[in-house]
Amino acid sequence: MEAILTHKNTDFDALASVFAATLIYPSAIPILPKALNINVKRFLSIHKDHFSFQNTDILDPDKLTRLIVVDASNWDRIEGLGDLMEKSHPDIHLWDHHKPGDIRATWSCQSPIGAAVTLLVTEIQKQRKRLSPIEATLFAAGIYEDTGNMTFPSTTAEDAKATAFLLEQGADLNLIKGILRPVYGPRQKDILSEMLRNERRVKLNGYVVTFNRVAIKGHTPGLSLVVDMYQEITNGDASFGIFTEPRKKHTILIARSSEESLDVGAIMRQMGGGGHPSAGSALIKSIPPEAIEKRCLDLMTAPNRTAITITDLMSYPVLTVSPQTAMWEAALLFRENGCTGFPVLEGENLVGMITRRDFRKGKRPSRMDSPVKAFMNSKVVRITPESSVDQAARLLVKHDIGRLPVLDEGKLIGIVTRSDIMRYYYDLLPD
Repeated sequence: MEAILTHKNTDFDALASVFAATLIYPSAIPILPKALNINVKRFLSIHKDHFSFQNTDILDPDKLTRLIVVDASNWDRIEGLGDLMEKSHPDIHLWDHHKPGDIRATWSCQSPIGAAVTLLVTEIQKQRKRLSPIEATLFAAGIYEDTGNMTFPSTTAEDAKATAFLLEQGADLNLIKGILRPVYGPRQKDILSEMLRNERRVKLNGYVVTFNRVAIKGHTPGLSLVVDMYQEITNGDASFGIFTEPRKKHTILIARSSEESLDVGAIMRQMGGGGHPSAGSALIKSIPPEAIEKRCLDLMTAPNRTAITITDLMSYPVLTVSPQTAMWEAALLFRENGCTGFPVLEGENLVGMITRRDFRKGKRPSRMDSPVKAFMNSKVVRITPESSVDQAARLLVKHDIGRLPVLDEGKLIGIVTRSDIMRYYYDLLPD
């Protein structure tokens, strides 16, 4: 027996990956877990005649010779294995786009791209296989779902190339729009309203992080969508939705981040789940919601936290001038150092900022002997070393300025410029 498996709560990327694997492994049986995303259930109810899947009940450890795992890197995300891996040691092939987990494959295709199905579609394209329009549409739906319609930071050129191939094969974007239509009704609206009323907002290492503990009753689809909407409305750096079902004593933890440098996926992996830098989730049993919140806070404040802060980008030591420096001297410093602005220090106190723009006011020769303090901007926008890159970018845009002095307990320790921020966003950081 050869079997293709994927993670619980199967989404379209996982569903598409399972079916795509059948084109690469024709003798393998595609198997889905019992827990499926609600939109996946609806899709399969209409397309039963075209896509045939089995459930985990057919797995026989004694007959299993090869296991193909798609869109998952940890065994605890796979349903129905039980002690299968202890009894049998089949050939394991792994196709995945998450960070490596505890699945030790004999062969793997792993890459940090937007969607797992992209890896399989790329192989299908190499093998010059033809796809039906509905197959191409399913695969494209998987890519669009996991890349947020090609807008998530994890999206890569490979995802775009695979999508272009699928469009050539007849993928229907109108159908994809309908397939991926989110589940949002009165229950989801009530949960979102409760989250907005009862949020707990904390400032942590320069980030604004919100926590919401919500009690739910029974199966509640669309929780990820609710957290997405909440994150968009509140515009915090990260949001954690803690949804507890008291009767079953389990909690669904869903996290979203607008900061690629605040890796909520890594936090979710520590909580027994998984995800990407900007999105993740975990299913946690028999732990109170307040303990879950505390654990998330502990992980974000751990000494080995890898989030990028302003200190990673800023320049130091900083060239400065005094308020009494003549404008012509400042002009020479600009030319010699290639700078566009200097902090103005009186002793150790930051009292202003002088920039090339200010020279427009003092460009007449008669004014070049005037001191810098006559033309400097004394209302200086500043930032702390713990601040995030995104916070710095927002300040630069809001105040239409090109640099931010970095102050630690009132002392100037560095400066971060618009160019520094752009280098970060476009992955041009030095090694």
